[in-house]
Amino acid sequence: MLNEKKIPLGKGQLEAIAAEYPTPFILYDEKAIRENARRFYKAFSWVEGFKNHFAVKACPNPAILNILLEEGMGVDCSSLPELLLSEKVGFEGEEIVFTSNDTPAEEFSAAARLGAVINLDDIGHIETLEKSAGIPELISFRYNPGDARTGNVLIGEPQEAKYGVTRDQIVDAYRAMQAKGAKRFGLHTMVASNELESTYFVETARMLFELAVQIRQECGISMELLNMGGGIGIPYRPEDEAVDLNYVSAGMQDLYRRIIAPAGLDPLKIVFECGRLVTGPYGYLVSRVRHVARKYKDYIGLDACMANLMRPGIYGAYHHITVPGREDQRAEKIYDVTGSLCENNDKFAVDRALPAVEAGDLLVIHDAGAHGYAMGFNYNGKLRSAELLLKVDGSVQQIRRAETIDDYFATMRFPGAPVNI
Repeated sequence: MLNEKKIPLGKGQLEAIAAEYPTPFILYDEKAIRENARRFYKAFSWVEGFKNHFAVKACPNPAILNILLEEGMGVDCSSLPELLLSEKVGFEGEEIVFTSNDTPAEEFSAAARLGAVINLDDIGHIETLEKSAGIPELISFRYNPGDARTGNVLIGEPQEAKYGVTRDQIVDAYRAMQAKGAKRFGLHTMVASNELESTYFVETARMLFELAVQIRQECGISMELLNMGGGIGIPYRPEDEAVDLNYVSAGMQDLYRRIIAPAGLDPLKIVFECGRLVTGPYGYLVSRVRHVARKYKDYIGLDACMANLMRPGIYGAYHHITVPGREDQRAEKIYDVTGSLCENNDKFAVDRALPAVEAGDLLVIHDAGAHGYAMGFNYNGKLRSAELLLKVDGSVQQIRRAETIDDYFATMRFPGAPVNI
């Protein structure tokens, strides 16, 4: 189960890895990622041509993307660097979905060159796309249902979101693209992030299915592709329950039979763009305790900081913490677990019950496999960590080295230094 908060290696194995690759680092479990990808695909095996387009923003590392390519996934990109990264890994054509917002012309051009599915965020982007890349054969729009749906705390309410084409615009958007020569059509939405309520995704399918039928009735366009977006959450807390993918799939299949098939829209390809669900539970931030301090509270100071995992600091998000070798010991002490950033919100945990720890101990922070390294930064001159892959055969491979001081200075121009053009 996703919420079993176990680490894939014992203390001795982690110490051996840390002797070769100094902490902090993020360690990904290849075997678990592959098995999870296969569970996802098995749950939706009834869908002809089912594909998950992994959200590159969640974990933009070529080694991870290559694993997912081998498991049959596509990619969801939102910028030019993500498009180029996906191309370098080997994704091509409609394996790539390009969904962005406030999009520059050159990014539309790159997506068109790659043959990606271009998913427009705004009806006003039609003109930019046409001028920069022409009208593709296949076009998709991101739909924002407004107050017809509720969002959640991470993504906000749809009517307050900057994303997507509104209810009043959506049919006209397809009419416009049809008039300009588009022949194939897709429909997309994304109305929640890290959502754990399984019925939410069944209702999202209902919304898109009914909208696809409405568009068919109003302008004669038959959808070829429905993109359910991402947003399927993971159980960060041990007591959380994972989304039941089999329940979601069965609910969607029932709606498909009752809404899509009678409308003459069968077969209709259904895809997702989940990132967190795929890799999130299988990445671990491994850090070493520098100091244990007693102030008005007890503090554990790590060699990792918010630059390595910012979710707790900016969202107040919970990430489970394990002390390797002490998993069976009673959590008898209450600590704030902190980094060395000059910000008081640089905390991985507040008032967390843990076994007693000492300087030099390793700590493992769970569920760092998505939106972990990817959200890193260099504030305070902090350097981003290495990324390691625990391979299926048990060996460990460095898939991104740690940043160095030279990396930090690389883009700077000091007074009197020659300017490289």
